[in-house]
Amino acid sequence: MSATTPSTESTDERLLKTSPLRKLLGRPELGSIVGGIAVFVFFACAADSFLQPASLSTVLYASSTIGIMAVPVALLMIGGEFDLSAGVLVTSSALISSMFSYQMTANVWVGVGVSLLATLAVGAFNGFMLTRTKLPSFIITLGTFLMLTGMNLGFTKLIDSTVSTKTIADMEGFSTAHAVFASTLTLGGVDFKITILWWLGLVALASWILLRTRAGNWIFAVGGNKDAARAVGVPVAKTKIGLYMGVALGAWISGQHLLFSYDVVQSGEGVGNELIYIIAAVIGGCLITGGYGSAVGSAIGACIFGMTSKGIVFAEWNPDWFKFFLGAMLLLATLLNAWVRKRAEATK
Repeated sequence: MSATTPSTESTDERLLKTSPLRKLLGRPELGSIVGGIAVFVFFACAADSFLQPASLSTVLYASSTIGIMAVPVALLMIGGEFDLSAGVLVTSSALISSMFSYQMTANVWVGVGVSLLATLAVGAFNGFMLTRTKLPSFIITLGTFLMLTGMNLGFTKLIDSTVSTKTIADMEGFSTAHAVFASTLTLGGVDFKITILWWLGLVALASWILLRTRAGNWIFAVGGNKDAARAVGVPVAKTKIGLYMGVALGAWISGQHLLFSYDVVQSGEGVGNELIYIIAAVIGGCLITGGYGSAVGSAIGACIFGMTSKGIVFAEWNPDWFKFFLGAMLLLATLLNAWVRKRAEATK
């Protein structure tokens, strides 16, 4: 009896070579890169001042204020969840720092530390409630959003008798905190906000976690199929709680920048920003259903947002059209990302 030769169909897929084109098409951020180039070229042609160094610095700053939050939100979406409280949590973080420092007449760094603990506690609460109750993240974080919105306004009026905090610019530690969270760096005669460095640092850290660590594998696994992930030993609950705490960390950084940039905080700020963070992540290639996306893609999505918001100003158009362009970009990016994924699956 002659030996049977294994068929090529039985070959392990992991041993098959992947073409460079298929690897390129399989990148989550490919669609956002194409869209980002198109937006850049469009405003470079539409606005004469768009390519000036000072204008590009302004675009990068606008991108960074969104990108700092878009990165952890993207990781959360890859893990299959949402956070509708992210926008107001930024304001909560700033309010806690300001009011604790002012009322306790303490060094502002004490307020910053208390704010970090409180903000992370909110993130842990979201993750804990999600994993314990099994309710959709939409419901859990919508409840947190409403509670934080009310608490921001209620506590600010109760403590300061107004809707904004008292200035802390003359308090001890303010100058060093301002240098860390809201300073301006000058390179080649052009001013750059330090939030750009925070943003790039978060992108690098998140990319390392996703691509080089076991935790990154867990994030993709729970976003793709949490039941299957649990069956192979992935700590689903801890992963989701960690992702929500990651969003809280981003909110803390953004909140401190907000506080130390303007000295005071309006208690009603932040409402609606959570949708912008989600839009930046989706434009960057994250799927609503989870299990797919990248930190770099969210950064490019934030860049597209920054170019659009400031490009309209540089082109001297009516800013009322901004939301229209944002919605159009969301739809086009989603369609482009879907097309790229289909091409990647079809390319051998």
